[in-house]
Amino acid sequence: MAVKTAAQGTGVLLVTANVGSLFEDPENLQKNWLREFYQAVHTHKPHFIALHCQEVGGKNYEASMTHVDNFVKELLSSDEMKEYNRARVYLDENYKSQEHFTALGNLYFLHESLKNTYQFDFKAKKYKRVTGKEIYSETLESTPMLEKEKFPKDYFPESKWSRKGFIRTRWSVTDCAFDLVNIHLFHDASNLIAWETSPSVYSGTRQKALSFLLEKFHGLQLSTIKYCLFVITDQRYEKVPHFVFGDFNFRLDSKGVIEALCPSAKIETIRLPETNQVNKLIFRESNNDRKVMLQLEKKLFDYFNQDIFRQNNGVELLEFDREISVFKDKLSEQEISFPPSYPYSEDSSQGKQYMNTRCPSWCDRILLSYSAKDLIHKVNDQNRSSILIVFTDPAMCFIFVQPVFLFFRIAAGAGKPNANMRNCCVVQ
Repeated sequence: MAVKTAAQGTGVLLVTANVGSLFEDPENLQKNWLREFYQAVHTHKPHFIALHCQEVGGKNYEASMTHVDNFVKELLSSDEMKEYNRARVYLDENYKSQEHFTALGNLYFLHESLKNTYQFDFKAKKYKRVTGKEIYSETLESTPMLEKEKFPKDYFPESKWSRKGFIRTRWSVTDCAFDLVNIHLFHDASNLIAWETSPSVYSGTRQKALSFLLEKFHGLQLSTIKYCLFVITDQRYEKVPHFVFGDFNFRLDSKGVIEALCPSAKIETIRLPETNQVNKLIFRESNNDRKVMLQLEKKLFDYFNQDIFRQNNGVELLEFDREISVFKDKLSEQEISFPPSYPYSEDSSQGKQYMNTRCPSWCDRILLSYSAKDLIHKVNDQNRSSILIVFTDPAMCFIFVQPVFLFFRIAAGAGKPNANMRNCCVVQ
Protein backbone atom coordinates (compact mmCIF):
# COMPACT_ATOMS: atom_id res chain seq x y z
CA MET A 1 0.00 0.00 0.00
CA ALA A 2 1.74 3.15 -1.20
CA VAL A 3 1.35 6.09 1.15
CA LYS A 4 1.75 9.62 -0.17
CA THR A 5 4.94 11.36 0.85
CA ALA A 6 5.18 13.71 3.78
CA ALA A 7 5.78 16.55 1.31
CA GLN A 8 2.10 16.28 0.42
CA GLY A 9 1.15 16.45 4.07
CA THR A 10 0.75 13.86 6.77
CA GLY A 11 -2.42 11.85 6.23
CA VAL A 12 -4.49 11.38 9.38
CA LEU A 13 -7.51 9.09 9.72
CA LEU A 14 -9.71 9.55 12.78
CA VAL A 15 -12.38 6.92 13.45
CA THR A 16 -15.03 6.78 16.15
CA ALA A 17 -16.92 3.54 16.62
CA ASN A 18 -19.34 2.26 19.24
CA VAL A 19 -18.35 -1.40 19.00
CA GLY A 20 -20.71 -2.86 21.59
CA SER A 21 -22.64 -5.03 19.15
CA LEU A 22 -19.47 -6.47 17.56
CA PHE A 23 -18.91 -8.79 20.48
CA GLU A 24 -22.39 -10.29 20.48
CA ASP A 25 -21.69 -12.13 17.20
CA PRO A 26 -17.93 -11.78 16.72
CA GLU A 27 -17.65 -14.47 14.06
CA ASN A 28 -19.78 -12.53 11.58
CA LEU A 29 -19.94 -8.92 12.71
CA GLN A 30 -16.25 -8.41 13.40
CA LYS A 31 -15.30 -9.87 10.03
CA ASN A 32 -17.52 -7.40 8.19
CA TRP A 33 -16.48 -4.50 10.41
CA LEU A 34 -12.77 -5.14 9.89
CA ARG A 35 -13.24 -5.50 6.15
CA GLU A 36 -14.76 -2.02 5.97
CA PHE A 37 -12.11 -0.56 8.25
CA TYR A 38 -9.32 -2.02 6.12
CA GLN A 39 -11.03 -0.66 3.01
CA ALA A 40 -11.00 2.86 4.48
CA VAL A 41 -7.31 2.50 5.30
CA HIS A 42 -6.56 1.24 1.79
CA THR A 43 -8.55 4.07 0.17
CA HIS A 44 -7.04 6.97 2.10
CA LYS A 45 -3.60 5.53 2.93
CA PRO A 46 -3.09 7.53 6.11
CA HIS A 47 0.22 7.87 7.94
CA PHE A 48 -1.47 8.07 11.35
CA ILE A 49 -4.66 6.28 12.42
CA ALA A 50 -6.59 6.97 15.61
CA LEU A 51 -9.44 4.56 16.34
CA HIS A 52 -11.62 5.50 19.31
CA CYS A 53 -14.00 2.79 20.49
CA GLN A 54 -16.84 2.91 22.99
CA GLU A 55 -18.70 0.06 24.71
CA VAL A 56 -15.64 -2.20 24.43
CA GLY A 57 -16.81 -5.70 25.29
CA GLY A 58 -20.47 -4.91 24.67
CA LYS A 59 -23.30 -5.32 27.12
CA ASN A 60 -22.00 -8.62 28.49
CA TYR A 61 -18.44 -7.43 28.94
CA GLU A 62 -17.65 -10.01 31.63
CA ALA A 63 -18.00 -12.76 29.04
CA SER A 64 -16.87 -10.80 25.98
CA MET A 65 -13.45 -9.45 26.93
CA THR A 66 -11.76 -12.46 25.28
CA HIS A 67 -13.42 -11.39 22.02
CA VAL A 68 -11.95 -7.92 22.54
CA ASP A 69 -8.46 -9.38 22.81
CA ASN A 70 -8.96 -11.33 19.57
CA PHE A 71 -10.26 -8.18 17.86
CA VAL A 72 -7.12 -6.25 18.84
CA LYS A 73 -4.77 -9.08 17.88
CA GLU A 74 -6.38 -9.22 14.44
CA LEU A 75 -5.85 -5.49 13.93
CA LEU A 76 -2.21 -5.65 15.01
CA SER A 77 -1.25 -8.74 12.99
CA SER A 78 -3.35 -8.48 9.81
CA ASP A 79 -1.72 -8.26 6.38
CA GLU A 80 -3.77 -5.13 5.70
CA MET A 81 -2.03 -3.32 8.57
CA LYS A 82 1.47 -4.76 8.14
CA GLU A 83 2.93 -1.41 7.06
CA TYR A 84 1.87 0.11 10.37
CA ASN A 85 4.89 -1.00 12.37
CA ARG A 86 4.12 0.97 15.55
CA ALA A 87 0.96 0.92 17.64
CA ARG A 88 -0.40 1.95 20.99
CA VAL A 89 -3.54 0.31 22.35
CA TYR A 90 -5.29 1.43 25.53
CA LEU A 91 -8.25 -0.70 26.61
CA ASP A 92 -10.29 -0.02 29.72
CA GLU A 93 -11.23 -3.61 30.57
CA ASN A 94 -11.33 -3.34 34.36
CA TYR A 95 -15.09 -3.86 34.66
CA LYS A 96 -14.75 -4.92 38.31
CA SER A 97 -13.99 -1.32 39.24
CA GLN A 98 -17.29 0.55 38.90
CA GLU A 99 -15.55 3.68 40.14
CA HIS A 100 -13.22 3.79 37.14
CA PHE A 101 -14.60 1.55 34.35
CA THR A 102 -15.43 3.42 31.12
CA ALA A 103 -15.34 0.59 28.51
CA LEU A 104 -13.36 2.91 26.23
CA GLY A 105 -10.62 1.80 23.85
CA ASN A 106 -8.04 4.04 22.16
CA LEU A 107 -6.04 2.43 19.34
CA TYR A 108 -3.32 4.25 17.39
CA PHE A 109 -1.38 2.99 14.36
CA LEU A 110 1.70 4.63 12.78
CA HIS A 111 2.85 3.94 9.24
CA GLU A 112 6.46 2.88 8.73
CA SER A 113 7.12 5.98 6.61
CA LEU A 114 6.09 8.34 9.42
CA LYS A 115 9.08 9.86 11.19
CA ASN A 116 9.50 12.07 14.25
CA THR A 117 6.45 10.82 16.12
CA TYR A 118 6.19 11.27 19.87
CA GLN A 119 3.58 10.70 22.56
CA PHE A 120 3.22 12.85 25.66
CA ASP A 121 3.87 11.49 29.14
CA PHE A 122 1.43 13.41 31.36
CA LYS A 123 3.29 12.50 34.55
CA ALA A 124 6.80 13.37 33.39
CA LYS A 125 5.50 16.19 31.17
CA LYS A 126 7.77 15.01 28.38
CA TYR A 127 7.28 13.66 24.87
CA LYS A 128 8.61 10.16 24.20
CA ARG A 129 9.40 8.62 20.85
CA VAL A 130 6.93 5.95 19.77
CA THR A 131 8.54 2.62 18.90
CA GLY A 132 7.16 -0.90 18.63
CA LYS A 133 3.66 -2.08 19.48
CA GLU A 134 2.31 -1.91 23.01
CA ILE A 135 -1.02 -2.83 24.62
CA TYR A 136 -2.24 -1.48 27.95
CA SER A 137 -5.41 -2.71 29.66
CA GLU A 138 -6.97 -3.38 33.04
CA THR A 139 -5.93 -0.45 35.27
CA LEU A 140 -5.21 2.50 33.00
CA GLU A 141 -5.19 4.93 35.93
CA SER A 142 -1.48 4.20 36.45
CA THR A 143 -0.57 4.70 32.78
CA PRO A 144 1.15 8.11 32.43
CA MET A 145 0.62 8.25 28.67
CA LEU A 146 -3.05 9.18 29.02
CA GLU A 147 -5.61 10.92 31.18
CA LYS A 148 -8.78 8.97 31.95
CA GLU A 149 -11.77 10.14 33.91
CA LYS A 150 -15.41 9.24 34.48
CA PHE A 151 -17.99 11.95 34.69
CA PRO A 152 -19.31 12.72 38.19
CA LYS A 153 -21.99 10.30 39.38
CA ASP A 154 -24.56 13.02 39.98
CA TYR A 155 -24.50 14.01 36.30
CA PHE A 156 -26.81 11.13 35.43
CA PRO A 157 -28.83 10.28 38.56
CA GLU A 158 -31.22 7.93 36.71
CA SER A 159 -28.43 5.39 36.38
CA LYS A 160 -27.09 3.47 39.39
CA TRP A 161 -23.67 3.66 37.81
CA SER A 162 -22.41 4.70 34.44
CA ARG A 163 -19.50 3.94 32.14
CA LYS A 164 -19.53 7.40 30.64
CA GLY A 165 -16.22 9.26 30.60
CA PHE A 166 -13.23 10.12 28.44
CA ILE A 167 -9.62 9.17 27.66
CA ARG A 168 -7.18 11.78 26.43
CA THR A 169 -3.82 11.26 24.70
CA ARG A 170 -1.40 13.84 23.31
CA TRP A 171 0.80 13.46 20.23
CA SER A 172 3.51 15.24 18.28
CA VAL A 173 3.43 14.13 14.66
CA THR A 174 5.94 15.73 12.27
CA ASP A 175 6.34 18.65 14.72
CA CYS A 176 2.57 19.12 15.04
CA ALA A 177 1.19 18.71 18.57
CA PHE A 178 -2.45 17.87 19.28
CA ASP A 179 -4.74 16.09 21.75
CA LEU A 180 -7.00 13.17 20.78
CA VAL A 181 -9.93 12.60 23.13
CA ASN A 182 -12.21 9.57 23.18
CA ILE A 183 -15.55 10.48 24.77
CA HIS A 184 -18.81 8.74 25.64
CA LEU A 185 -21.69 10.90 26.85
CA PHE A 186 -25.04 10.08 28.44
CA HIS A 187 -27.97 8.65 26.46
CA ASP A 188 -31.68 9.46 26.48
CA ALA A 189 -33.20 7.15 29.09
CA SER A 190 -36.81 7.75 28.01
CA ASN A 191 -38.35 8.98 24.77
CA LEU A 192 -41.35 10.21 26.75
CA ILE A 193 -39.23 12.45 28.97
CA ALA A 194 -37.10 13.62 26.03
CA TRP A 195 -40.20 14.88 24.22
CA GLU A 196 -41.52 16.94 27.15
CA THR A 197 -39.24 19.97 26.79
CA SER A 198 -37.08 21.63 24.17
CA PRO A 199 -34.20 21.18 24.73
CA SER A 200 -34.65 17.97 26.70
CA VAL A 201 -33.28 17.35 30.18
CA TYR A 202 -30.91 14.78 28.65
CA SER A 203 -29.48 17.39 26.34
CA GLY A 204 -28.72 19.47 29.43
CA THR A 205 -26.90 16.52 31.02
CA ARG A 206 -24.70 16.04 27.96
CA GLN A 207 -24.02 19.76 27.82
CA LYS A 208 -22.91 19.72 31.45
CA ALA A 209 -20.55 16.77 30.90
CA LEU A 210 -18.99 18.18 27.75
CA SER A 211 -18.49 21.54 29.47
CA PHE A 212 -16.75 19.67 32.29
CA LEU A 213 -14.31 18.21 29.78
CA LEU A 214 -13.68 21.41 27.83
CA GLU A 215 -12.95 23.38 30.97
CA LYS A 216 -10.03 21.03 31.51
CA PHE A 217 -8.70 21.59 28.01
CA HIS A 218 -9.10 25.34 28.10
CA GLY A 219 -7.34 25.34 31.44
CA LEU A 220 -10.23 26.90 33.31
CA GLN A 221 -11.62 26.14 36.71
CA LEU A 222 -14.46 28.15 38.19
CA SER A 223 -14.35 29.17 41.83
CA THR A 224 -16.85 31.20 43.82
CA ILE A 225 -15.71 33.21 46.84
CA LYS A 226 -18.18 35.50 48.61
CA TYR A 227 -20.51 35.51 45.60
CA CYS A 228 -17.74 36.58 43.22
CA LEU A 229 -16.80 34.34 40.28
CA PHE A 230 -13.11 33.82 39.65
CA VAL A 231 -11.45 32.05 36.73
CA ILE A 232 -8.38 30.09 37.79
CA THR A 233 -6.02 29.10 34.99
CA ASP A 234 -4.72 25.54 35.11
CA GLN A 235 -1.13 25.67 33.89
CA ARG A 236 -0.34 21.96 34.15
CA TYR A 237 0.10 21.43 30.42
CA GLU A 238 0.70 23.48 27.33
CA LYS A 239 -2.51 24.16 25.39
CA VAL A 240 -2.58 22.42 22.02
CA PRO A 241 -5.24 21.85 19.34
CA HIS A 242 -7.64 19.04 20.20
CA PHE A 243 -9.88 16.59 18.37
CA VAL A 244 -12.75 15.21 20.46
CA PHE A 245 -14.40 12.20 18.86
CA GLY A 246 -16.60 9.46 20.20
CA ASP A 247 -20.22 8.65 21.00
CA PHE A 248 -21.66 11.99 22.13
CA ASN A 249 -25.18 10.52 22.13
CA PHE A 250 -26.32 13.80 20.55
CA ARG A 251 -30.01 13.47 19.66
CA LEU A 252 -32.37 15.45 17.51
CA ASP A 253 -34.52 17.85 19.52
CA SER A 254 -37.37 15.43 20.23
CA LYS A 255 -40.14 17.97 20.68
CA GLY A 256 -39.17 19.87 17.56
CA VAL A 257 -38.73 16.87 15.29
CA ILE A 258 -41.97 15.18 16.44
CA GLU A 259 -43.95 18.36 15.84
CA ALA A 260 -42.40 18.54 12.35
CA LEU A 261 -43.10 14.88 11.59
CA CYS A 262 -46.66 15.01 12.95
CA PRO A 263 -47.72 18.65 12.43
CA SER A 264 -51.48 18.20 12.74
CA ALA A 265 -51.67 15.01 14.74
CA LYS A 266 -54.08 14.30 17.54
CA ILE A 267 -52.34 12.80 20.57
CA GLU A 268 -53.82 9.85 22.41
CA THR A 269 -52.38 9.34 25.90
CA ILE A 270 -52.28 5.92 27.51
CA ARG A 271 -51.55 5.71 31.23
CA LEU A 272 -50.69 2.92 33.62
CA PRO A 273 -53.82 2.18 35.67
CA GLU A 274 -51.98 1.63 38.93
CA THR A 275 -49.93 4.87 38.88
CA ASN A 276 -51.67 7.03 36.25
CA GLN A 277 -48.21 7.58 34.77
CA VAL A 278 -48.01 8.16 31.01
CA ASN A 279 -46.95 4.90 29.39
CA LYS A 280 -47.54 5.60 25.69
CA LEU A 281 -48.39 8.39 23.28
CA ILE A 282 -50.10 7.69 19.94
CA PHE A 283 -49.98 10.42 17.30
CA ARG A 284 -52.85 10.09 14.80
CA GLU A 285 -53.69 12.11 11.72
CA SER A 286 -56.71 14.35 12.32
CA ASN A 287 -58.30 12.93 9.18
CA ASN A 288 -57.37 10.06 6.82
CA ASP A 289 -59.18 7.59 9.10
CA ARG A 290 -57.00 8.75 11.99
CA LYS A 291 -53.99 6.89 10.68
CA VAL A 292 -51.28 6.25 13.27
CA MET A 293 -48.17 8.28 12.43
CA LEU A 294 -46.05 7.75 15.51
CA GLN A 295 -46.10 5.60 18.63
CA LEU A 296 -43.95 6.77 21.49
CA GLU A 297 -42.96 4.87 24.62
CA LYS A 298 -39.97 4.94 26.95
CA LYS A 299 -37.98 2.80 24.52
CA LEU A 300 -40.19 2.96 21.44
CA PHE A 301 -40.05 5.46 18.59
CA ASP A 302 -42.14 3.89 15.83
CA TYR A 303 -42.67 6.35 12.97
CA PHE A 304 -44.64 5.05 10.00
CA ASN A 305 -42.21 6.28 7.30
CA GLN A 306 -38.50 5.74 7.93
CA ASP A 307 -37.58 6.98 4.46
CA ILE A 308 -37.65 10.56 5.71
CA PHE A 309 -34.53 9.88 7.78
CA ARG A 310 -32.60 8.66 4.72
CA GLN A 311 -34.04 10.98 2.09
CA ASN A 312 -31.38 13.42 0.86
CA ASN A 313 -29.14 12.06 3.64
CA GLY A 314 -31.61 13.36 6.21
CA VAL A 315 -30.47 16.93 5.59
CA GLU A 316 -33.93 18.34 6.37
CA LEU A 317 -33.59 17.02 9.91
CA LEU A 318 -30.26 18.71 10.60
CA GLU A 319 -32.11 21.80 11.80
CA PHE A 320 -33.12 19.74 14.85
CA ASP A 321 -29.52 18.65 15.47
CA ARG A 322 -28.91 21.48 17.93
CA GLU A 323 -26.77 20.15 20.77
CA ILE A 324 -23.44 21.16 19.26
CA SER A 325 -24.62 24.75 18.78
CA VAL A 326 -24.10 25.40 22.50
CA PHE A 327 -20.38 24.86 21.95
CA LYS A 328 -20.01 26.69 18.63
CA ASP A 329 -17.54 29.15 20.19
CA LYS A 330 -15.22 26.28 21.23
CA LEU A 331 -15.78 23.43 18.78
CA SER A 332 -16.31 23.07 15.05
CA GLU A 333 -17.35 20.18 12.83
CA GLN A 334 -16.98 19.22 9.19
CA GLU A 335 -20.19 19.17 7.15
CA ILE A 336 -22.35 16.08 7.69
CA SER A 337 -23.42 14.51 4.41
CA PHE A 338 -24.78 11.12 5.45
CA PRO A 339 -27.99 9.85 7.08
CA PRO A 340 -28.25 9.48 10.86
CA SER A 341 -25.75 6.85 12.02
CA TYR A 342 -27.92 5.53 14.88
CA PRO A 343 -29.77 3.23 15.66
CA TYR A 344 -29.54 0.76 12.79
CA SER A 345 -31.28 -2.59 13.10
CA GLU A 346 -29.09 -5.40 14.40
CA ASP A 347 -31.04 -7.87 12.24
CA SER A 348 -29.00 -8.67 9.11
CA SER A 349 -32.22 -9.25 7.13
CA GLN A 350 -33.46 -5.70 7.72
CA GLY A 351 -31.13 -3.96 5.24
CA LYS A 352 -30.83 -0.27 6.03
CA GLN A 353 -33.72 -0.16 8.50
CA TYR A 354 -33.46 1.75 11.72
CA MET A 355 -34.54 0.17 14.97
CA ASN A 356 -37.82 1.58 16.25
CA THR A 357 -36.41 2.19 19.72
CA ARG A 358 -35.11 5.76 19.27
CA CYS A 359 -35.42 8.64 16.85
CA PRO A 360 -32.58 8.29 14.32
CA SER A 361 -29.80 10.75 15.15
CA TRP A 362 -26.18 11.64 14.50
CA CYS A 363 -24.82 10.37 17.83
CA ASP A 364 -21.23 9.73 16.79
CA ARG A 365 -19.23 12.84 16.00
CA ILE A 366 -15.74 14.12 15.32
CA LEU A 367 -15.41 17.63 16.76
CA LEU A 368 -12.44 19.96 16.47
CA SER A 369 -11.17 22.92 18.41
CA TYR A 370 -10.73 25.92 16.10
CA SER A 371 -6.97 25.60 16.42
CA ALA A 372 -7.31 21.99 15.22
CA LYS A 373 -9.53 23.09 12.34
CA ASP A 374 -6.78 25.44 11.24
CA LEU A 375 -4.39 22.49 11.02
CA ILE A 376 -6.48 20.51 8.57
CA HIS A 377 -6.94 23.48 6.26
CA LYS A 378 -3.20 23.81 5.68
CA VAL A 379 -3.16 21.20 2.92
CA ASN A 380 -6.11 20.42 0.63
CA ASP A 381 -6.74 16.97 -0.74
CA GLN A 382 -8.48 17.09 -4.12
CA ASN A 383 -9.73 20.62 -3.33
CA ARG A 384 -11.21 19.42 -0.05
CA SER A 385 -9.67 20.04 3.32
CA SER A 386 -11.12 16.82 4.75
CA ILE A 387 -13.42 13.89 4.05
CA LEU A 388 -16.11 12.90 6.59
CA ILE A 389 -17.71 9.51 5.86
CA VAL A 390 -19.49 6.51 7.36
CA PHE A 391 -19.41 2.83 6.41
CA THR A 392 -21.02 2.40 3.02
CA ASP A 393 -21.41 -1.37 2.71
CA PRO A 394 -25.11 -2.38 3.11
CA ALA A 395 -23.86 -5.47 4.94
CA MET A 396 -22.75 -3.18 7.75
CA CYS A 397 -26.18 -1.70 8.37
CA PHE A 398 -26.93 -4.23 11.07
CA ILE A 399 -24.13 -2.78 13.19
CA PHE A 400 -26.09 -0.88 15.84
CA VAL A 401 -24.03 2.31 15.48
CA GLN A 402 -22.29 3.20 12.23
CA PRO A 403 -18.62 4.24 12.64
CA VAL A 404 -17.68 7.73 11.46
CA PHE A 405 -14.37 8.57 9.75
CA LEU A 406 -12.55 11.87 9.22
CA PHE A 407 -9.57 11.93 6.87
CA PHE A 408 -7.37 14.98 6.40
CA ARG A 409 -3.79 16.10 5.83
CA ILE A 410 -1.62 18.38 7.89
CA ALA A 411 1.50 20.18 6.69
CA ALA A 412 4.79 19.53 8.46
CA GLY A 413 5.18 22.02 11.27
CA ALA A 414 1.56 23.15 11.25
CA GLY A 415 0.65 24.07 14.80
CA LYS A 416 4.29 23.56 15.70
CA PRO A 417 4.94 23.29 19.45
CA ASN A 418 6.66 26.30 20.93
CA ALA A 419 10.30 26.27 21.96
CA ASN A 420 9.56 25.22 25.54
CA MET A 421 7.49 22.25 24.37
CA ARG A 422 10.13 21.11 21.89
CA ASN A 423 12.78 21.31 24.56
CA CYS A 424 10.80 18.91 26.76
CA CYS A 425 10.74 16.24 24.03
CA VAL A 426 12.95 13.25 24.85
CA VAL A 427 13.74 10.07 23.01
CA GLN A 428 13.39 6.72 24.74
